[in-house]
Amino acid sequence: MASAITLAADAPTLSSANTGFMLICSALVMLMTPGLAFFYGGMVRVKSTLNMLMMSFISLGIVTILWVLYGFSLAFGTDSGSVIGWNSDWVGLSNIGLTELWDGYTIPVFVFLIFQMMFAILTPALISGALADRVKFTAWALFIALWVTVVYFPVAHWVWGAGGWAYELGVIDFAGGTAVHINAGAAALGVILVIGKRVGFKKDPMRPHSLPLVMLGAGLLWFGWFGFNAGSWLGNDDGVGALMFVNTQVATGAAVLGWLIYEKIRHGAFTTLGAASGAVSGLVAITPAGGAVSPLGAIAVGAIAGVLCAAAVGLKYKFGYDDSLDVVGVHLVGGVIGSLLIGFFATGKGQSDVEGLFYGGGLDQFWKQCAGVFGVLAYSLVVSAIIAFLLHKTIGMRVSEDEEVAGIDQAEHAETAYDFSGAGGGAARTTAVPAPVADTSKKVDA
Repeated sequence: MASAITLAADAPTLSSANTGFMLICSALVMLMTPGLAFFYGGMVRVKSTLNMLMMSFISLGIVTILWVLYGFSLAFGTDSGSVIGWNSDWVGLSNIGLTELWDGYTIPVFVFLIFQMMFAILTPALISGALADRVKFTAWALFIALWVTVVYFPVAHWVWGAGGWAYELGVIDFAGGTAVHINAGAAALGVILVIGKRVGFKKDPMRPHSLPLVMLGAGLLWFGWFGFNAGSWLGNDDGVGALMFVNTQVATGAAVLGWLIYEKIRHGAFTTLGAASGAVSGLVAITPAGGAVSPLGAIAVGAIAGVLCAAAVGLKYKFGYDDSLDVVGVHLVGGVIGSLLIGFFATGKGQSDVEGLFYGGGLDQFWKQCAGVFGVLAYSLVVSAIIAFLLHKTIGMRVSEDEEVAGIDQAEHAETAYDFSGAGGGAARTTAVPAPVADTSKKVDA
């Protein structure tokens, strides 16, 4: 996330252009959560479709309210011990002036906080893909509230808040490779190790029920990601936001190709699911790195992420953890790859003058990236597992086995995604057809 220290004599003034740009970016990031819902919803079986959609949509409600009440203050308030922030004037957002500028920038505080709110909403929704088919909706909603409070808000402060330990160390995370994707991926791993596998894991077929929905979701994510990434510079007066926009497209295209080539060599086919997953892996990997690398570096980051994430999704079968929709393989692994490759491909000509190993900078930045990556990974993994364990032992995290087998949509939401009762073709009629009436118009008299 961009940062600047500005002298009083050079204090910025409100920019209508940057303000409008950031509001559009905020709307694009909001669109990513419904996009994620479709992406995940198409990947599950029919009987879990609505639950998967709802696991993303509920984050829009819960996190929005918590962000207004105290989340923004915890993440971006005055630092305390390099661990957490706080600003009592921001509680409830009632003491913020309409034209009050975000520190050192040309956009209002309200614009910055709504942009960051959309990040906070999306991050726990990412976790849900690992838990498909088996988690109680009430337990999931409570998990979101607890998780953003004790994991996301502090981690956002570490990485992006002035005074946070990763921020002060010099860890580069342009738009959320560490704070969002590694954070969510590590949390997903922590939770699934607690709640266990789906019924029938590695035995029953669990193929996506709607690849068109998956592609629709992937397209919405790709579209929204331009706001996610380019907007994180909080303006484009110096071209860095434009560089990030270009690198987002370039890396994603390279990742699609990398994933499909690996898939063809390894499994013999270019699959639709592979193309969609490859796109997401490239988007994840370029998120932390795109402001620091060149377009050629973005090609390398995307291609490496596409291949390694494609290989990583199979680890769940080798190690026996049930990551339903490959959150660990794509978001955790992709986030780690993108964050660490900054230490090699940073050019010193983008968001900062930091140079990676391939540009004469040695390994100094690589070690800083390692500290940020593994610090966030360990914290999120452990604390997320503890939250899941406490919920699992109190209210219970999982639906019953019978409910899981019959379908979590009906058990938790009393609905199904598709109603075939009134469909044409071979569907049964819902109304009786009257018997034919005899034609007496041509009766012949005896």
